Parts: sequence; C-alpha cells; structure tokens
Amino acid sequence: MKSIYKFLLVSFVAATSSALLTSCDKTIEEPLRVGYTPATLDDKAGTWKPYILSTPTAVTVAAPVATTSSAYAAELSSLKAKSAELTRAQQEAVVYWGAGAVYRWNEIARELAAKYNLPPASNAAGTYPVPDPANPNADPRFPFANPPYTARALAYLSVAQYDALVATWHYKYLYKRVAPSKVDAGIRVALPVSSLPSYPSEDAVVAAASAVVLKAMFPGEVAFIDAKVAEHAASRQWAGMNVESDLTAGSSLGTQVAALVMGRARTDGMSAANNQSLTAGMIEAAQGRGQTQIWLSQESPIRPPMLPNYGAVSTWNFDRATLVKLRPGPAPLPGTAQFDKELDELKTIQKTQTREQARIANFWADGAGSYTPPGHWHRIAANAAHEARYSEVRMARTLALLGTTLQDAGVCCWETKFYYYTPRPQQFGVKTSVGLPNFPSYTSGHSTFSGAAATVLSYIFPERSQEFMDKATEASVSRIYGLIHFRSDCETGLICGKNIGSYAVNRGKADGSGL
Repeated sequence: MKSIYKFLLVSFVAATSSALLTSCDKTIEEPLRVGYTPATLDDKAGTWKPYILSTPTAVTVAAPVATTSSAYAAELSSLKAKSAELTRAQQEAVVYWGAGAVYRWNEIARELAAKYNLPPASNAAGTYPVPDPANPNADPRFPFANPPYTARALAYLSVAQYDALVATWHYKYLYKRVAPSKVDAGIRVALPVSSLPSYPSEDAVVAAASAVVLKAMFPGEVAFIDAKVAEHAASRQWAGMNVESDLTAGSSLGTQVAALVMGRARTDGMSAANNQSLTAGMIEAAQGRGQTQIWLSQESPIRPPMLPNYGAVSTWNFDRATLVKLRPGPAPLPGTAQFDKELDELKTIQKTQTREQARIANFWADGAGSYTPPGHWHRIAANAAHEARYSEVRMARTLALLGTTLQDAGVCCWETKFYYYTPRPQQFGVKTSVGLPNFPSYTSGHSTFSGAAATVLSYIFPERSQEFMDKATEASVSRIYGLIHFRSDCETGLICGKNIGSYAVNRGKADGSGL
C-alpha cells in the first residue's frame, strides 16, 4: 500500500510542479496537502452534539449486506477492476481528494466565494442592479459573495458537514463494516487505510452534504458542483477505498442531513438582509442617539449600503438578547478630542506609511475577488486541522465552531454598524489604499471576524494560541494601516469578536468531543 501511495503522490507532485513552471504566478502559497492516517479515529463521535439534528438517528441508513454475501463479492470485484490501473488524471484526483473530504470541500467553497466576491457595477441609469437568485448567471451574477454572505455560506456548509459526520460515525460503529481491502487483500489501495469502518463512506457523506448547501448558495455553479461530486466519489473507488454501497449510503445520509440544515437557512432572515427601506429609520434612530454625522456612500453614483439588515439574521451560538448585550457603546463623535486624535493618526499614516504597514494592509485586505475575511480564517483553520491530522469528523467540528462564530460575528458587527451609522475616515479627507467598503465604519468587520476566529482556534489548538491572537491583532491593525478604519473601530471590534467567540468555545466544551 505504501509504495502505491508514494507513487501516486510523486506523480501528482511532478504534475503540479510542471504546472507551476508554466504559470505566470511563481509563488507557492502553502505546502501540498496530502492524505494521512488520522491521529485518532474519534470512535465516540457518534455521540457528539450536533447543531440541527436532534439525534444521529434523525436520519436513516439501512443495514449493509454482509461482507460474506455474493452481492458484496460482486462489489469487491468491481472495485478491484476500477482500482487496478489508473490514468494520470485519476492518480491526481486520488491524491487531491485524499487530502480530506472536509478540507477539499471547504476549499472549493472558498474558491466559489472568491469568484463571486464582486460588487455589482452601476448601469447607464446610475443605479446598481441587485443580483437575482432566480437568474444567477445574468449580470450582475448571483450571489455577491461579500463577507457577511460568505460567512453565512461557510457556516451552513460546515454545520451540514459536521452534523452529517456525527450521524455517519454513529452508523459506522453500529454496522462495523471493515474497509474493502481488509476483506480482500487483493484490492489495490492508493491511500492510507485505518481501522475506521467504511459504511457509510465519510467522503460520500461530505460530498453530498456540501453539494446541497453550495448549490443553494451558488445556484449558477450546479454543473461544476455535480462534476466535483462525481469525481470525488470516483476517486474513492480508484483508490480502492470504498465499494459502491458505501458510497450510495453516504450520499443518502449527507443529502438527508443537508436538507434539514438548509431548512434553517430558509427561515434565518437572510432574505430580508438587503432591505433598503429600513435605512431611513436606522439613520433617524442613530441621530436620535446622538450621532452628529452619519455615514454616507462615497461612491459615484451613490451605492446603497451593503446588507443593512444583516444584523437581524439568526445567530448560532447565542440568542437575540445576548446579541444586544454584546453590542458595544458608541464610537467617539466627530469633533471630540478622541475623534480628532484618531483622525490625525490616519492622516499621519497617509503621509508616512511604511513598507511594513503597507504589506500588512494589503495582506489582510481580503477585498473583491478574495476569500473575504471569513474565508481567510477558514483557510487558516483548515490548514491547522490538517497539520494536526484530524479525523474527518473532528475537522468538521473545528470548521463548524469557526464557521458559526464567524457568522455570529458578522451579524453582531453589522447590527452595530447600522445601529450607530458612524462615518468613515474617507468623509474627512483620508484616502484609502485598500478599497472603499460600502457600509458604516464602527465597528471594524475585519477586527470582529478576527477576534472571534482567534478565540475559537486558540481553544481548539491551545499550543498555537499566541500565533492566532497575533494574526487577529495584525488583521485588526491592518485596517488602520489601510486607512479604512479609525482605531476605535478596530480595537472595539477586536474585543467584541473575542466576546462573540467565547460562546462558540462554551458550546465546544459541552459537545462531548473531549476537547
């Protein structure tokens, strides 16, 4: 087994290296991610607390046929034929998907977010058309995967994967069907084989659950997603890892769970997040609380604010009353000594910005065409979990805790932004170098997302806590260096994010995972 896996890995690395040599991009952002034997199989994960499922048995999986049956023997024969000789493309698919189902589908989701993270352009009438989910490929394409949208998409993706895998682990250890290569030593395997039961297939579960969520979030990508699901399933047979019934059962389970998860999505308030009719009342209320100068779009033509009612979307780890308690006090008002001090700081940076400040501002910009800040933190978390050799279910738990806290952070931050309606530095003569966000300034979204993410990841990976907190601090201050936020926006946002993250940590401590 080891020699075959090494052969496929060497082939994949060679192909990847060749592609890099012919690419215009000569940078390598991170190491090649490949398969591994998990540090622990988490055999009790079927008892962990899910988010949406009441119990793992809320979804059903039929008992498999015996491995001594003629039906199973026929499946083994088919698997043996499919895994015997592989083309170069099949070898590369085996190594690619062998890095992990949760890992790869999170990566695919982030790439889709980057592809769709493009704000609509104005038309000849001087207005900005709204993307239409019923016609997603029209101009402008649906969705505009801005940070709040991406945070929500990744949260639902990760919750669907996690809940589905909790149920998967329950049925795996209920039925205890061993891997095909443990039944027939003649099966040619191309990935590490552990003692984890093979039925239902965890890869098929994750692929099916991910497909349901991503098709809903990115309806113009159905054909692309279906092709990825098919390739993922085929790779498990090319690698000699799963017979057809393992995959069929997994696909059914993942689809069932994702349908329940998306039931929540349809009623979470997102459909009203862009309700522009509410902004007049929000402005009046902010002025009634003492806001002397409100945020105004600095674009021409004036662009309506991004998702002004996103703050009303349902949270995951706490209720509405807690959200109100988490909202910070107001920012310094224009004309006060503190406001003038913070404005002077930005004007000084504008005149004397260092190369290091510019590097930090650009690294964390996460603007149009990027993963967005939530996607940036998902990549950090997925890589950390991969490096820790997490099982699929523990990888999914990591990203679900992160994903839900990032959506909670976005909801809380947007509620605060439109509660106070504070002006941005650009309204006082400061020129930004990293784009012009189309929503109020206080608090900083980057800071809130980063504080929440670092808090959750520090709990999951305590030995790396300082690293994550340093990243969060740098992400926060990057918005000052990018001249996009006042210091109070960033410092308060970072504190708020850490408070928001603590609720996901409390959930994690009580979910039965032993962490």
